[in-house]
Amino acid sequence: MRSTRRQPPCGRKLPCRWPWQPEGGRDDPAWARLPTRRRHLEDHTVCPNFLEKQMSRLSLVSVSMALCGVLMLPQAASAQQPKKPSGSQQAKSAATDVEAFNQATDSPVLRTGSQGAAVARAQILLDRAWYSTGEIDGKFAANMQRMVRAYQSAHGLKVTGTVTAETWQSLRDDGAPLLTKYTVTDKDAAGPFEKTPADMDERAKLKALPYETLEEALAEKFHSGQGWLKSLNAGRKLEAGSEIIVPNVGSASTDAGKPPANAASIQIVKSRNVLYVLNAKKLPIAAFPISIGNEKNDPLPIGAMAIKNEVRNPSFTYNPALLKNAPKDAAKVDVAPGPNNPVGNIWLGLTKPHWGIHGTPNPTNVGHSETNGCIHLTNWDAERLSTLAKAGFKVDVSP
Repeated sequence: MRSTRRQPPCGRKLPCRWPWQPEGGRDDPAWARLPTRRRHLEDHTVCPNFLEKQMSRLSLVSVSMALCGVLMLPQAASAQQPKKPSGSQQAKSAATDVEAFNQATDSPVLRTGSQGAAVARAQILLDRAWYSTGEIDGKFAANMQRMVRAYQSAHGLKVTGTVTAETWQSLRDDGAPLLTKYTVTDKDAAGPFEKTPADMDERAKLKALPYETLEEALAEKFHSGQGWLKSLNAGRKLEAGSEIIVPNVGSASTDAGKPPANAASIQIVKSRNVLYVLNAKKLPIAAFPISIGNEKNDPLPIGAMAIKNEVRNPSFTYNPALLKNAPKDAAKVDVAPGPNNPVGNIWLGLTKPHWGIHGTPNPTNVGHSETNGCIHLTNWDAERLSTLAKAGFKVDVSP
């Protein structure tokens, strides 16, 4: 029996079949013995004549499109490339970004894991209130949670460790802009800058241990993480005369960041990795994240001590006999002063021999890593602490 399917699109009258199809079509007993894929072609009424024509047309279209693509590609690519903004446009955009950051009034609840501009705003405000989060970097991590709790406790707020609407309202009291512009000076750019060797013996050969780069120097000057400060100034060159955007961390001569009054003593809480500055009533007026010795190597002793002396821009004596984890073949050496000296830019010696409160060349590690026994702060926090705490100050260490 002849197939009753519709006429194929090739225009020929049925039967129009593939070479392997039986002459009787579906009614032929040989049909059942065909492989499934060949029957599938028959089911979709695709005939060889029609397919041949379509493939021929498709080839012509493909070649035409390929040629058009080759001819038009440079023009299309050129059309998709955005125009590079001019210097004035970049400056206008930067001014707009700073203005938007400074004028933001939203009060999102911030907690551990939060990131972004709102976190950076809160970090700047806490820093100016003398509740340092360490590096300002737009990331809500352990140091920030500790400082939020300390600030809330000191200011009569509900202690949650999260930045609540109530906390935002309290922090905004000074009203000064959060970001500001700074022109890199010749002194900033002059350095000197030098790579810090990892080996202590190699460090001892240097006459000074300055910052490694201008980026590092500026980041510490403005209490910032290098990566965050770089992203804040994307597209800008860091060189003498350059105008950059920085956090307005304030100074002693302005209301923003003005030192608290009536500092009387220091309290260190080991379990929190926090150093508190207390007034005469034993109430906290400032707080800083710290790193301390671990319990296996050089645990910070519990009890009362006092600040014995202050040394600015100190040298450092590396004495392996005093360090439990020092290499066996290590030699005693003196390391020159500088911000990348192992004790940073400030040493506040304690009445317990060989112990002190000091800065560090690695601000990112403060509050997280363990030390060889002393109390580490960021260089800028050690500097600020030295304006409050003087020789004779009591230092109480609690668990």
